Amino acid sequence: MKLSGTLSPLLLCFSAALAQQPLQLHPQNPHYFLFRGQPTVLITSGEHYGAVINGEFDYVAYLDELQRNHLNLTRLWVGPYREVAGDFSIDHNTLAPRPEVYITPWPRSATPGAADGGNRFDLQRWNPDFFRRLVDFITEAGKRGIVVEVNLFCPYYEDSMWKVSPLNAANNVNGVGAVPRTEVLTMQHADLVAVEDALVRKIVTELNRFDNLYYEICNEPYFGGVTLDWQRHIAGVIAATEAPLAARHLISQNIANGSTRVADADPRVSIFNFHYSRPPESVGMNYALNRVIGNNETGFDGNADATYRIQGWNFLLAGGALYNNLDYTFTVGHERGDFTPDPKTPGGGGASFRQQLSYLRAFFDALPFVEMAPANDVIQSGVPDGASARVLAKPGAVYAIYLSHAREVKDSEPHFRVDASEHRASLVVNLPAGRYAAEWINPRTGRTDKRLRFRHAGGARTLQSPRYTEDIALRIRAK
Repeated sequence: MKLSGTLSPLLLCFSAALAQQPLQLHPQNPHYFLFRGQPTVLITSGEHYGAVINGEFDYVAYLDELQRNHLNLTRLWVGPYREVAGDFSIDHNTLAPRPEVYITPWPRSATPGAADGGNRFDLQRWNPDFFRRLVDFITEAGKRGIVVEVNLFCPYYEDSMWKVSPLNAANNVNGVGAVPRTEVLTMQHADLVAVEDALVRKIVTELNRFDNLYYEICNEPYFGGVTLDWQRHIAGVIAATEAPLAARHLISQNIANGSTRVADADPRVSIFNFHYSRPPESVGMNYALNRVIGNNETGFDGNADATYRIQGWNFLLAGGALYNNLDYTFTVGHERGDFTPDPKTPGGGGASFRQQLSYLRAFFDALPFVEMAPANDVIQSGVPDGASARVLAKPGAVYAIYLSHAREVKDSEPHFRVDASEHRASLVVNLPAGRYAAEWINPRTGRTDKRLRFRHAGGARTLQSPRYTEDIALRIRAK
């Protein structure tokens, strides 16, 4: 029987099955995600990772703000690592909770003496308050279509950070962790590894029913002595824990600051994340791996919106599928992102920037990006001096082009500089014969500044942009 205007029962069942699967690599194009049955890129400007371990933080208001801006990702720390006020010059750092509101997977004991002034932790018991808060956070994020990167570990950059960790023997009653900070995330100490393994198994088991998360093994494991064999071990613990459970979640590995080629890729890892990949060379270097390449931290290049807008557009138009900016306007008491940080804070964020990222998300939502791939050779000439150009294309059908005027400067602060002068481009693009519609889009305002339709005999075609500053995007569709 034909069902007019509806899906067949078989297709409805198939769609429901897809929607129940956790976030996964898209089966047609594993450079992108499939989430709740839809092709997906993950884009956000999120708080500094303390939403759950900081008991004062109102994460519902925070998640509402992300949803309001059509942003669909947040990163989350789970408790072994925390910071203290002043670290990295971050004003009102959400990852530096006051000791009395620091919520970890392990409860405090009755024994005083922890470095933060509270009682020591008991690593043989679980803290129900932490797991209730963690589960509720994932639940509330899921209601809003937001994916959570559950980051399990982080290196201890300085002795001051290791000094306040529950895994430090001085802060627990179990005598575990009497080691230098550079040996915490290694295979050298069996008793410490056992505690870490137990934490991973507990979190992975508690969260197995959720579809809106993936696990990152360790933030920035290229600092603080973290070893590759330990990272592979943790990936194995995640996979082994989920093996008998209902769902399998993606695993992410953080590879480098900047860009490098992934060597000896772990087959259990589906997402290779980079930090500060500007320019986004990490994407092209690793595109042949046929897995998602992400840029899951920016935010140490000053406070200008254009800096992080350009980094986000550049990364996704290079073929990446994940972009996260550190947004320092989210703090306790300002969970809707309206805090004004001290100028010494290393990055920016704020309402205007989040709105700009929503335009990037909308741009991708309007593309069949799963059917597209990097194709910079579509542009034959006409890129203005000093500009970079990125192209994603489904040849003969749709082309997405992005021009930006910024560059990385390694030997001075900030490391990324934007040219704000006025420009105009006369792009010469190679198109097959056909009828086309083109739109020049302002990434700062989301508006279409120029439209045109044209019939083309095939080969080179010159497209004149409107006047613009900083950056501009061009979308060309075959009619």
